[in-house]
Amino acid sequence: MFCIEVWGDYALFTRPEMKVERVSYPVITPSACRAIFEAILWKPAIEWQIKRIEVLNPIEWISVRRNEVGVKMSTRNAQSMMNGKGKGDYDIVIDDNRQQRASLLLKDVRYRIYADFVMTNKAGKADNRSKFAQMFERRANKGQCFYQPYLGCREFSCFFQLIELDKKNQPILLDPPDAFEPISDNQDLGFMLYDLDYTNTNNPQPMFFHAKMNHGVISIPDKSSSEVKR
Repeated sequence: MFCIEVWGDYALFTRPEMKVERVSYPVITPSACRAIFEAILWKPAIEWQIKRIEVLNPIEWISVRRNEVGVKMSTRNAQSMMNGKGKGDYDIVIDDNRQQRASLLLKDVRYRIYADFVMTNKAGKADNRSKFAQMFERRANKGQCFYQPYLGCREFSCFFQLIELDKKNQPILLDPPDAFEPISDNQDLGFMLYDLDYTNTNNPQPMFFHAKMNHGVISIPDKSSSEVKR
């Protein structure tokens, strides 16, 4: 198992049931955790699975208003322009399509995320667990990533550091004040987005699970578990 600690000034883990205004879940979602691990190391031969989330900072909210573009170019028009067959004006003028929307964000967040990976059917003969484990630890130790990890939305980038685990998969922490412990809160967070099921790549389906925080710790079920609803 692997563990990283992530933190940032703001985060937005959008609740899909909110159609217009963006409202965050109270804590980071497993899909957002997976994206952070993939930012550090992604290969077709492995698949990251989130095991546990520890909330290290108290949950704080902030409401902001952001400018968003209310339209987007269709894929068909973009392809026509790329092929030199486009006719007409396909430009999107931001000033004419700007919309101001309220967003309910989290601020000053910090999480400790535990995850492991499994080998996929795309693994080659030279691929093995030890190879990718060493690769991930080396990259995480050096702060290397394919793209800057973010907390839900790309504008909310985050920092990360690798946390060493003992034989019982418990974090080996530094002495205070550098060490962070999970908050003492207990909350029933309700149904939370787990991830997307890409079995049908043309129509990925959302998966949900009933999230409960016990003294700042959220246990994440396996994807194949009956606790994950599709």
